[in-house]
Amino acid sequence: MKGLFTPPCLLLFLLLLLLPVSSATSFWAKEKPNIVLMMVDDLGIGDLGCYGNNTISTPYIDRLAQMGVRLTQHLAAAPLCTPSRAAFLTGRYPVRSGMVGLGRVGAYIFSASSGGLPSNEVTFAKLAQGQGYNTALIEGVRLTLSSRGATDQKTHGKWHLGLNCERAGDHCHHPANHGFDLFYGTPMTHLRDCIAGHGSVFAQVWPYVRYVVAASFWTAVLCFACLPTPFGGWRVGLGLLLIGAAAAGLYLVFDHLIGALNCVLMRDQQVVEKPYVSEDLTARMTWEAVDFMERNSGKPFLLFLSFLQVHTALFATPTLRESGPHGIYGDAVREVDWAVGFVVDTLERLNLRGNTLVYLTSDQGAHLEEVSDQGEVHHGSNGVYKAGKSTNWEGGIRVPGILSLPGLLPRGRVVDQPTSHMDLLPTLTALMGAPLPHDRQLDGHDLMPLLLGRATRSSHEFLFHYCNAHLNAVRWHPPNSDAAWKAFYFTPVFTPPGGESCTDTLVCLCHAPYVTHHDPPLLYDLSRDPSEATPLTPTTEPRFAVVMAAMAAAVERHLASLEPADNQMALGHVLWKPWLQDVHVGMPEVALGPSRVGGAHVDAPPSEGGDGEGAAGGEEGEAVAEAPVIILLGEGGRVGGGGSRVEGRERACETERDRGEREGES
Repeated sequence: MKGLFTPPCLLLFLLLLLLPVSSATSFWAKEKPNIVLMMVDDLGIGDLGCYGNNTISTPYIDRLAQMGVRLTQHLAAAPLCTPSRAAFLTGRYPVRSGMVGLGRVGAYIFSASSGGLPSNEVTFAKLAQGQGYNTALIEGVRLTLSSRGATDQKTHGKWHLGLNCERAGDHCHHPANHGFDLFYGTPMTHLRDCIAGHGSVFAQVWPYVRYVVAASFWTAVLCFACLPTPFGGWRVGLGLLLIGAAAAGLYLVFDHLIGALNCVLMRDQQVVEKPYVSEDLTARMTWEAVDFMERNSGKPFLLFLSFLQVHTALFATPTLRESGPHGIYGDAVREVDWAVGFVVDTLERLNLRGNTLVYLTSDQGAHLEEVSDQGEVHHGSNGVYKAGKSTNWEGGIRVPGILSLPGLLPRGRVVDQPTSHMDLLPTLTALMGAPLPHDRQLDGHDLMPLLLGRATRSSHEFLFHYCNAHLNAVRWHPPNSDAAWKAFYFTPVFTPPGGESCTDTLVCLCHAPYVTHHDPPLLYDLSRDPSEATPLTPTTEPRFAVVMAAMAAAVERHLASLEPADNQMALGHVLWKPWLQDVHVGMPEVALGPSRVGGAHVDAPPSEGGDGEGAAGGEEGEAVAEAPVIILLGEGGRVGGGGSRVEGRERACETERDRGEREGES
């Protein structure tokens, strides 16, 4: 027996005990994984087949879920675009960086605002740069080739986190200051104003502005005509008239040019197209992603696909347009699904799939107030969860979360534990081998133990839900319990009453008179009531006082951890400032040609109304669905087969049927 306890035997025994951990560690130390992050804009968790939808077919996303881990309690750190994306990039509550609204406006709506993500924030892109990664942030914008075609590190995408500070072109909040060497995309977001005929978000948010301006103008006219001499006569009247005319003129110019001012495309520090063209945006974006992956297949890369879809104004490639039960919204979701399938298929073709983490999510829940001027529903479904975007009800913050890494993560695993967008930064740093920043408070946790099954409990005991700068709700997942407590200190006033949205204001607001405060707070146990239908009371829940006391103590600790930050969403930072508007338009872009399509083409998503089976049910590498084939054509309608970057070639999308008809005519 003594021989078993000799130093060599003990050493061997310890090595065997540590084998599962050291295997994963040595795998990442030897070969850094590629990273592909995909964020859809305003996608509801109930829009995907793998989360229960059976009326919109999403076979490629469903297959991705089968190939990896699906999170069922994945949470956005904020229910609006700007603060949600700030938290996603930094792994911190947006209140820590000042990226939270103080009043009515909770997200940037002008490209010429002075607020933005502070340059001293550490993003996962900065950390990836430090580990030698080539990074790209790509969105659904014009597909082009820069004159710097040989450069590998570039950024393309929806930013929505600010641009200038004091003058046009200072670009203090530019993505270049947040870990992205090159930028190609829009500094703002996609709005109704970006596509003619889809109305204006500004007219919806401030419907009475035009009437106030008109009233001011005609009041000035009357004063000029009627003001008696004792009150200053014609001089005062003329002054009022000029002020009224200037206000009316400024409003008319702004109202007609807002699309060109906000919906701009930038390359690096230069505006190259305004307004950008939305037709076939997602297909062109997908080819840009393919081009980036092909050029960087021999080195680690981080690719962030930030879709403009399914934010309004909605669009979809014409060949994917169908008269399904969800109209153009369903078409937009299906096109995103096609793009996801194409990206994953490209990774397989390049033999990168086994060493590439693919992650898919939405920035927040579906925007339930979005209905077209013609009455067509332009929003998605949040499933069984209450309300939607701009609220901290589950429908506003519970989002899809799918992670797949065939070389490491198990297939078909489902994790029903609280996880957050903020977890991506510490998870990616662990995968990349990067050190975490220790000079600031991080709120995310490494997901790998949960994903691998080495942990059964989330590291998030408490999560705090903010409505702009106001602490709105607290979530508690106590140790050794399946309960998921959630308490609301205030809730939005829905309009019309009895609904789950705020149609009068386009989004639900966070201040009086648009909220109802609760004392004691509304308490729910999400494990028993995921729809948040029936609040608990001290009478119906014996643990009510204990739960509220634990939450109060957690809130006190959380608030004590906050350090003062310059608020980047204060009124002075969100207003339109004409002197910050980038007006120069550079040289026109050169169209990027088609990539090699040998084995890389992906079937278009099947028609709506199907159950999504067949496509989602197949094993990796099987045919996905019988449907029209999307083909990106080169010059003269021929499929390009040369390199991945062919200058001067136009591309189009068409179905196999359309191609046959065209060839028959020729």
